[in-house]
Amino acid sequence: MGQVAAGRRPAPWPALARARAGDGEAFQELTEPYRRELQLHCYRMLGSVQDAEDAVQETLLAAWRGLHGYEGRASVRGWLYRIATNRCLNVLRDAGRRPRPVLPARPPLAAPEPTGRTEPRWYEPYPDDLLAELPDAAPGPEARYEARESLTVAFVAGLQRLPPRQRAVLVLRDVLGFRAAEVAELLDASGVSVNSALLRARASLDGQLPRRDRDRAPLPRSARERALAGRFAAAIEEADVEKLVALLTDDARLTMPPEPLEYRGRAAIAGFYRALPWWGSGALRLRPARANGGPAFGAYLSGLGGGTGHAYGLVVLTLAGDGVGAVTRFGDNALLPRFGLPAELPG
Repeated sequence: MGQVAAGRRPAPWPALARARAGDGEAFQELTEPYRRELQLHCYRMLGSVQDAEDAVQETLLAAWRGLHGYEGRASVRGWLYRIATNRCLNVLRDAGRRPRPVLPARPPLAAPEPTGRTEPRWYEPYPDDLLAELPDAAPGPEARYEARESLTVAFVAGLQRLPPRQRAVLVLRDVLGFRAAEVAELLDASGVSVNSALLRARASLDGQLPRRDRDRAPLPRSARERALAGRFAAAIEEADVEKLVALLTDDARLTMPPEPLEYRGRAAIAGFYRALPWWGSGALRLRPARANGGPAFGAYLSGLGGGTGHAYGLVVLTLAGDGVGAVTRFGDNALLPRFGLPAELPG
């Protein structure tokens, strides 16, 4: 399967033979180098770290059970991607998938009406600690999006709005760089259907993503990125609308998944923050973290008189050029431990 083979390495026959004979360590030798990239692939498909972990476990179990059917014509990596992609498609088709919390379709608290509404979609942020364990491999030559862009929460959110088949085709073609013929073989589909699905997926996704200004964005973990994130945190904690507005790009977006609400533009985002009952009280504190390849913050809200700060969700920034292009707030406090953040902050 060509590029699916990523580097076109020959099948590691000695380890494969031992694995087929029931050697678990040989099987791990075959599959462990691809575990983390498979997890990221499943995360893009499913939008959930936990679901991605489960899908990878199911993929490896299916690979172990199906070793005798693997003929070595594709690389081990390509074979595993085939299994993982189809496992994800099964999850997405499964009507019995566990329910997700969907909040009422209205502005929270006393916030103003949003500038737009979208279909509710559930997805989670991805801890950067997991990205540190990825192999240093560039996407294939067919890739349309660079690795950093395809990690952002805006990109992952856009993927979740695509039908499952289109989602799989776009990720395999435009993120991982597989050729059309390889994707058709991987999905047991015709080349015509793959190309048609890709065109529809591209049209849909391009209409949802903010302007592509990632090339001018600060490099991850750079001094410039830290300075920009620090200015955002100071503006929020000091409840300084002018400082906040100065950081936002013209087309900045504020979203709060799974709320189907969007605040777009400086004025709308400023109005949202001003309307929050704690704004100006000094009751909100932020603690730095990293998610989806960029800066993030655990938010903690205390009483008006101070004291212990209680978890108030996770905020993830998408930087564009010299500003903040998107602010995404996840209200599920159960996410915080995945990012090394405590449930409470002492007063």
